[in-house]
Amino acid sequence: MAHPDHHAESSARKFGGYPSDYHKIHDWFDASKEHLALPMHRALRHHSQGIFEAERVFGRALLNSAGRRVPVRFIGEQHVREDCRRIPSLADWLRHIPPEPWMVNGVILADAEAAMTDLQADWRAAVASGATILGLQEWSAMRARIRGARSAA
Repeated sequence: MAHPDHHAESSARKFGGYPSDYHKIHDWFDASKEHLALPMHRALRHHSQGIFEAERVFGRALLNSAGRRVPVRFIGEQHVREDCRRIPSLADWLRHIPPEPWMVNGVILADAEAAMTDLQADWRAAVASGATILGLQEWSAMRARIRGARSAA
């Protein structure tokens, strides 16, 4: 379906009431079109996690104008199925995003340097050189294990 209004009309046919009962939910699912008017905008909310997020945003159910209590999850599932023909997981979307260099080449910002210890300086140098992608805590634990193994040998 191309427009939230079409989804709202479909919801009214399926669950009763008027399309206006459902506009806010369907508008929420398609809000990412504001930034990318291509089918890939669906990666932000058109998946199982997005359906549960809609439930957190709009509540577990809505009372439509016909007096029927309709679970928000049912409305979200209808929206996603109409657009994707199934309910993908968030992982289904993410695994199709090709990694770009900017996604994995973080830096430590200057404001974090004030209280830097020798250990932190060593870790920062390892990150900058590409020798590790570990966080400081994991890196220092690994480094301690390596030193322990060397001294035991």
